Parts: sequence; structure tokens; C-alpha cells
Amino acid sequence: MSEADQPMVRELDHFIDGVHAAGASGRFNDVYDPAQGLLTAHVPVASSAEVSAAVAAAKAAFETWSETPPIKRARLMFRFKELLEQHADELAEIITRDHGKLFSDAKGEVMRGIEIVEFACGIPNLLKTDYTDQISGGIDNWNLRQPLGVTAGVTPFNFPMVVPCWMFVMAAATGNTFILKPSERTPSASIRLAELFIEAGFPKGVFNVVHGDKSVVDALIQHPDVAAISVVASTPVAEYIYAEGAKRGKRVQALGSAKNHLVVMPDADLDRTVDAIIASAYGSAGERCMATSVVVAVGRTGDELIARLAPRVRALRIGGGMEPDLDMGPLISAAHRNKVTGYIEAGFAAGADLVVDGRGHTVPGHEAGFFLAGTLFDNVTPDMKIYKEEIFGPVLSVVRVPDLAAAIALVNAHELGNCVSLYTADGSAARTFSRKIQAGMVGINLPSPVPPAWHSFGGWKRSLFGDHHAYGEEAVRFYTHYKSVMQHWPDTQQ
Repeated sequence: MSEADQPMVRELDHFIDGVHAAGASGRFNDVYDPAQGLLTAHVPVASSAEVSAAVAAAKAAFETWSETPPIKRARLMFRFKELLEQHADELAEIITRDHGKLFSDAKGEVMRGIEIVEFACGIPNLLKTDYTDQISGGIDNWNLRQPLGVTAGVTPFNFPMVVPCWMFVMAAATGNTFILKPSERTPSASIRLAELFIEAGFPKGVFNVVHGDKSVVDALIQHPDVAAISVVASTPVAEYIYAEGAKRGKRVQALGSAKNHLVVMPDADLDRTVDAIIASAYGSAGERCMATSVVVAVGRTGDELIARLAPRVRALRIGGGMEPDLDMGPLISAAHRNKVTGYIEAGFAAGADLVVDGRGHTVPGHEAGFFLAGTLFDNVTPDMKIYKEEIFGPVLSVVRVPDLAAAIALVNAHELGNCVSLYTADGSAARTFSRKIQAGMVGINLPSPVPPAWHSFGGWKRSLFGDHHAYGEEAVRFYTHYKSVMQHWPDTQQ
């Protein structure tokens, strides 16, 4: 690529109190196009003063916004939804340029974000509460759900639109104001969302964006005017934010890592099962918290699954995210590719059978891109690092067990319990599995059971810290205080 073909390196801004705010700390992180391996932007790292300015703007906006009738908030959400639909392709391209995922995957993410906004449009009904007449002589009782105040969110690189929508959309709908700290690796979508939010008519200060690293997260945790924090991150980060926030009396909703199993029974339709495994394990290069990373082959299914999976993995079409007819794009960074490569080396060293090796893959025209081809291991055991830890890349492990009971025991013994799937033709087996499995989201003949916007998302065990799952009615509860009111008017008639 000639110097003239090099992309212009942009300097991104924060978004505070309804306007762009240039970074003032003098510190910046680099943003890359993963498909080309090229620097595309500098994103500022907010100082403590900039975080305080965002909190002050959110606090100032809260008094009026929290008293805005829910029906008026809903009307603004309808307008925001219209703008997101109008700009869907633009948002998807922004996501693809920063993250590397296929444009089709990015479009799917945009639609998922819009679904959250659609749910939030029903906030007048969602905030309805209960009333009991005459609980005692002349006494009535009812309850209220009232907003918390200034809330904040820390979001991951892999879903730069939909995960922020889980947070700021539901926080604003319930009457809170919000500060988003997006991933410094995929920051561009958040700024565009903030611009469209203002264009929809929301007051300034309701939604703010500050960029940065751990120092910004700590500043939000430590700020006395931040009432609640939501986070989606690795388990160590989620646990840290949960502990530090709770220690300061904040409400915290913290979603952590995943190690998602897909159990295949001998009676499963293997054509459909293999299609599902390929899509779930290798879509978005495995950089999804709902990706299948372990296939549990029950009974005789192991050999046939490997025979069917191996050629499919070798045939994966890999390239730049804006190119058509592909199966997956690059990983997010060179450092992450090196980390995933290290897992492959560890699996091989531990004695797992490396059926398909994705290391050393290059894409013509994208030689500097952060690519890794699909990798498949067989005969993985629970003591191996590649089984125990979240890899977050296009690496699939096959574990063999004798029966359904052993499969359930295997899944339940893992410290992470985000989601799990079962492929079977047996309704009784499915019912037993659904009831006994220890995971927050369960799919039966579905590979990635992502709940729709009117349900809620979250795992069990060390995949979730806090009391509430994300979005849906769980978000309404998380972003509001419950208040019970009892009233007695003595009879004043003479």
C-alpha cells in the first residue's frame, strides 16, 4: 500500500453535555482497522477532570429528566429508533471498520440494538406498579419505581453498539442519566450513537461518552455522584468492578466471561447440528460471549462429528469485513491474535489432538491484517487450559463423554455458566437438561440462545456478579429504586 493509500488517522472526541469535547489529558490510545492492520484513529484517555465534567453534566440533567413523564421519554425513544433505522448501514460500517467483524454480522448487531430501543419505547407500561386499596381501615398501599440518578457503563470491544444499548437506553428510559466508557479499541460507534441521541431530541447531559482505560473506570467507580455501574467484560474485570463498586455502596450489574458448551446427543440431526456449530463457534472469529467454544460429544457421536466438522473448518471463507460472501473476518488486534495463538500452542502441548490448525493464515490483499483461521481440537479434557479458560477466538474443542448425565456433570463443574445448548430429538432429555443445567441461558436445538429484548441476558456462577441480568424487565428493576407508599387520611367529616 502506497503512502497515498494510507487512511487518514482521525482524532476522536469525548461527548459531554450534548457536544463533542476534545481530549484534554494529552493521553491517547490507538484504534486500528483489524483487516488491514493499519492505524485509523487516536482516541483520548479522559482525565479525572473530564470524568468529573461528564458526571456534573449528567447530574445537572437528572433533575429535569427524572421528572419527565415516561410517555414523553417514550416518544423520544421512538424518534431515536427511527434514526437508528435510517442510519443502520452507516452504523454497521463503523462497527466493521473498528472491530473487523463481517458487515452482515454488524448489521445483525445494529438490529439487536434497535430491538432494545423498541422495548424501551414501552416504558410507560413497564413502569406501572401495584396498588392495594384498603389494606386496613382507611389505609391504602402502593409502590413506585424511581430512577437512581447518574449511572455509568463499561462496555467491551466485541459489541460496540448493542451492549451500550443494553445500558444507556434502559437507564435513560427509566429516568436516569448515563455516562458510557466504551472499549478504547472500538470507540467510534458510541460517538455516533450519542450524536443521534441528541438529534432525536434528548436533553443534553442525559447520555455522555468518555473514553479511556482503567483509570477512567476507577474514576467512575470512585465518584460519589455515580449511583450505579453496569459492565460487560472478562470475569476478572467484572469481579473487580463489582467489588469496588459495592464497597462504595453503588448498585452494580457485572457480566463476565463465558465458556459455552454445546452438547450433542446420539439422536441429534447432525446436518443441522454441524451447521449450528460452525456458525456459533467461528462467526465473528469467535469473539462473542455467546460463541460455542466446547462441543460435548455424547456416546458414539464424537468420530462422526469430527469427520463432518474438520472439512467445514478448513473451508471457512476469511477476509475483510466489508467483502461479500465470507464466514469470518480478523481478530481485534495483533496482541489478541498472539494470545489466541498461545492457547492453540498450549492445547497441543497438553496432548489434545489438533485436527485443524489455524495458525499462520494470511489473506491476500490483507497481509498485515490480524487474521487467524479456524482451529479444531479433539479429545480435549477438563484439566486442559483450552477447556478451562475463555479463549475468545476461532478455536473449538471437542470433549467426549459417555452419556447425558456425564455431559450435565461436566458443564456444571465449570466455573463459568453463561450459556449452553443441547441438540437432541428426545423431549425428555431436553427437559431434564433444561432443569438440571447450571447456566443462565439455555438453548434446545439452538446454538446461541440470545434472549430477545423483552426477556433478559446473563449467566450464572462466575459469569455474572450482581443481582440482575441485562436488559428486559431485569434492567427496569436494576435502574430503579423500589418504594412502598402507605397512606391514611383520617375522617375529618364532623
